This record gives sequence, structure tokens and C-alpha cells, in this order.
Amino acid sequence: MYFTDFDFEDEILDALDAMRFEECTPIQEQTIQPLLDGRDLIGVAQTGTGKTAAYLLPVLNKLCQGGYPEDAINCIIMAPTRELAQQIDRQLEGFTYFMPVSGVAVYGGNDGQRYEQELRGMAKGADIIVATPGRLISHINLGNIDLSKVSFFILDEADRMLDMGFYNDIMTIAKQLPKNRQTMLFSATMPEEIRRLAANILTDPLQITLALAKPADGITQQAYICHEGQKPGIIKDIFKDESCERVILFTSRKSKVKDISLMLKKQGFNVGEMHSDLSQSERDEIMFLYKSRKIDIIVATDILARGIDIDDIRIVINYDVPRDCDDYIHRIGRTARAGTKGRAITFVSEEDQEYFKRIENFIEQDVPKIGVPAELGEAPAYNPESKKENKKGKGHNSRRKAHNGKPKNRNGKPQGKKDDKPQEKSGKPRHHRHRRPKKNNNGEHKNNRQSNGSN
Repeated sequence: MYFTDFDFEDEILDALDAMRFEECTPIQEQTIQPLLDGRDLIGVAQTGTGKTAAYLLPVLNKLCQGGYPEDAINCIIMAPTRELAQQIDRQLEGFTYFMPVSGVAVYGGNDGQRYEQELRGMAKGADIIVATPGRLISHINLGNIDLSKVSFFILDEADRMLDMGFYNDIMTIAKQLPKNRQTMLFSATMPEEIRRLAANILTDPLQITLALAKPADGITQQAYICHEGQKPGIIKDIFKDESCERVILFTSRKSKVKDISLMLKKQGFNVGEMHSDLSQSERDEIMFLYKSRKIDIIVATDILARGIDIDDIRIVINYDVPRDCDDYIHRIGRTARAGTKGRAITFVSEEDQEYFKRIENFIEQDVPKIGVPAELGEAPAYNPESKKENKKGKGHNSRRKAHNGKPKNRNGKPQGKKDDKPQEKSGKPRHHRHRRPKKNNNGEHKNNRQSNGSN
């Protein structure tokens, strides 16, 4: 299906033509018309499937048609992170080039100049506000924004917002909005908490579910079963015969980002870091250097797993296995976007085998395993079931046994079985031996525990 098949205004068609948008993605094909018809909607689809355009185009088309209050905020778009808010704002800027529709992004981590720009946009009634929940709540509490005339309320990556603890903030914002609005909720997954949220803020919604939490077809998934110490050598081997450009390497803890980044720099790679401890200006600088190809590899936490606007990432490397299956989907979803091809490589240590098997079960496929280079030594076998058995058996076999098979107590002596009869009490009080306190040279009793000046 093509965008020209919809009854869009000329300004929308001009923008689509300028941005070379021709054929709809499945989520766009199924959601745009119901949204044009005014339905509340739940859209469930993985990242990189075109959800932003799916909700922006119907809203912009209605604003172009007129009939909405001027100098008032007509649409609120919520995003979990500032990176995603920036991405939505950039796409909004492209779509509105040929139309008199204004928008402003509202998110934390800005300097004073950016904050003043937010205030001006809200005071003058920007048509569309793209905001993170915490920042918007702050402006509501300060009386900086009027939401009484909002006609469209959109939640993008709602599951991520709930993971970050924004449920109460979203409900607070929703209570500030008119009841006769159109509400849209987009998510990559549909857990029970999302259903509860949808029931509270949407009216008779249409639900569209596509390819729920499955990797894109264009991603070639691979895994190395390895020891932790073999990972640096594997990276060096991967890029021995191919370019290291356009790579994102994910790790689960920000404490490891610096260590891995330093290790890669020592190997001669051009590396940048991305994690939550960086300021907004530092994050922007890293993304600018990466997009301008002055950085080849970004070492990042899951903060970069969603909401970045880069379509030509060649390789995603999971330095460790994420504990959540959805996080795996979002990480590798950074590559093979918009119908392109890409690779996702995961390093699976012995401790991570059980979690990786859980991911394989979740995506309903076995990820091909690649042999560790011979010069790095012998690698562990992939046997995640044995890890489970070892965990089960630890509680039963961890006690040391006496020669007669009975467990030993902490003194190394055999202890009785659980069904042995307890020793009968004699009824006599137990006497404890007390050490007689020593006397000092003056004949006074010393305290057994003397102060050492550290209390």
C-alpha cells in the first residue's frame, strides 16, 4: 500500500514526496486510516517499523484541515527518553516543512537557553508538544503549560515508560487533558500493566498487533559461546577482515562501559561511550560524532537500545546477554532498520547460557553458534540445561559430608538427621563461665573491651 492511497492533504503529500516516503510499512498500513477516522488505538509492533509516521501523519493531516484552536496546544506526544523525544521532534520537523504547524520538544538535561525555548513554545501554544513525562510534570507543577484544549494524546514506547516507573506521571498528565480527545498508545510489547493503562486512558480502542517482539527478518543473528576473557580477542578477530564502522556494542552495566571502551581503544578502535551519567550535551556530541562517522563504535548501555535515529548501523554486539528478552529484541533492532540488512552478535559466557537459551525460546529459533578462534584457547560447550541442574543441586550438595555420609556441622562433626529426636532438657539452668575481670595497677577492674579511639 502507498501513502498516496490515503486521502491526505496536499501539504502532507508534498512532505512525503520530499522525504521519499512512498510505500507504507505494515503498521502504517493498518493504523493510519483508523486514526484518520478518529478511533482510539493501541499499536503493538517492534522498533524500527515506522510507528512514528503512523501516528504523526493522521494528526498532522487533521491539523492541516483546520478547526482546532489557534495559539493552543493541540497534541501531546509522550516519549520515555530524551533521545526518543529528539528523534520524534526531528521527524515532526520534516513532515511540517510545508505546513503551518508548530512543535517543540520538552525534555530534561538542557541548558538555560533551551529551557527558555520550551517556555516560549508552550506559552505561544505550539500545536504539538513532544515531551518526556518527568519534564512535562515539572512544567505542569510550575503552571507553565495549559493542556485544557489538547485534542490528541499519544504515548510512544509505552512499555518502556512503564519500565522506567512513569505510570503515575502518565495518569497525572492524562487527568489534565479533556475527556473528548483522541488517544493513541504504541508499544513493542503488551504486558498486563500496559493493558491496565490502556483501560484507564483510552476509549473503545482498536488494537493492531504486528510481529510481537520478534527480530526483523533482515537481522543475521550469531553467537559466540566463550569465556569472559576471550571476548576482547573475539572482537579483534571479527574486525580483522572487515570494517568496524557503524557498530554499537551493548553492555548491561554502565560501570563496564569505560572498561570496554578503554580496552577497544588500546586495540586501535575509534570508540565513543553512551550511558546515563553523561550530560545531554555530551550525549548529543557523541551522537553527532557517530553520525558524521568520526566515531566507528559506540559502547553503550541499554539507554541506546531505543529512540535513536540511525538507519545504517551494520553490526550490533551484545558484550553480555541481557537478562530481559525484550531488551535483546530492542538491542538488535538497532540494525536492519527500514528494510536493510544487519548482523547481531552475542557473546555468551558460561554464566549467561541459561539466559541466552531463554531468549532463543522466546524468539522461537536457535541462534547459529560461531567457533571461537583457535588462538584464543578452548571455549566452553553450550549446555544451558546443565547450568540449571547445577543450580538446583547446589542447595543439596553444598554441605560437606562426614565419612559416614552424614552432613557435618560448622565444627566439622557429623550432625543428626532432621528426624532425630531432640535432646531432652534437664530443666536445670545453664551456667555460663565468666572470665574474672583483671585489675589494673591501682586495683581497679579493667573493662574487657577498651576504647581504641575509633568509636
